[in-house]
Amino acid sequence: MTERIKKVLVTGGAGFIGSATIAALQNCGHEIYAIDNLSFGNRQFIDLPDPHFFEIDLLDRLELAKVVSHISPDWIVHLAAIHFIPYCNQHPVAAAQVNIQGTMNLLDAAKNVRNLEKVFFASTAAVYPISDRAISETHLPAPTDIYGLSKLTGEHLMNEFHLLTSVPTIVCRFFNAFGPNETNAHVIPEIQRQINAGCRTIQLGNLDPQRDFIHTSDMARAIGKLLTAFDRGIDIFNLGRGIEYSVTEVVAAFEQVLGEKIAIEVDPARVRKVERMHLLADITKLKNFIDWEPKISLKQGISTLIEHQPLVSIG
Repeated sequence: MTERIKKVLVTGGAGFIGSATIAALQNCGHEIYAIDNLSFGNRQFIDLPDPHFFEIDLLDRLELAKVVSHISPDWIVHLAAIHFIPYCNQHPVAAAQVNIQGTMNLLDAAKNVRNLEKVFFASTAAVYPISDRAISETHLPAPTDIYGLSKLTGEHLMNEFHLLTSVPTIVCRFFNAFGPNETNAHVIPEIQRQINAGCRTIQLGNLDPQRDFIHTSDMARAIGKLLTAFDRGIDIFNLGRGIEYSVTEVVAAFEQVLGEKIAIEVDPARVRKVERMHLLADITKLKNFIDWEPKISLKQGISTLIEHQPLVSIG
């Protein structure tokens, strides 16, 4: 017996991870609705009819409540956030307002949805302390920046929501996502941007830190499987690939795909004074729970970016 089609509300649906998640849920046959204020997202990223898309802000509490009530979703996937760490550091009040107050507004609206079956909350690896080893969900949180702090607060809000409503609640800590439709100047899209501008000597910041890069299509598959499988309580899952790459290794992958040499110059203005040297996910819990494996390697993922937006060759 197949599971009935669900009515799913995705906040931040026109964004980077939101667009991949919506596509994956649509492939499963679900009825999708999206909320996005388009401050970072792009309406063209998602194939939704206009009656299923709502351009509103999470901070507009009354309008948000009206829209959530109108949709009356079975599932809520809460992805909307300000998540680019340099932006969060420069605009800490805005980051706190959207990531904390916006989440509070959404959950206040969700409490009145009688048919709500489960809620998914996108948290972050930035809630974890600095560690040189793979981080599991049992690590005690200790955020080092406003973004991580705001998301950890969001996790507490999700826990309170579950205690009040008993709605099954998934907290998923995302590691470093990459793929098409990126809307912030993270390292991979920044490398691609400079290459597309014709540069073969590119300007970057910290080169040695290693990150766990996971392609958004792998993330979207995991989100869909979690939504299907999780049916009681509240729990936390890491979502990464379980492999670390340095910035220089990322550039080397671009070189292999492009077939050209790329030189790197360190731009002092791009260097973060406080930086983790490692951020690696232990994804054992997630893999065991949903029988899932990430499929796309760093090089394969960069190839998908190039298919989406071809690099400019000057050779």
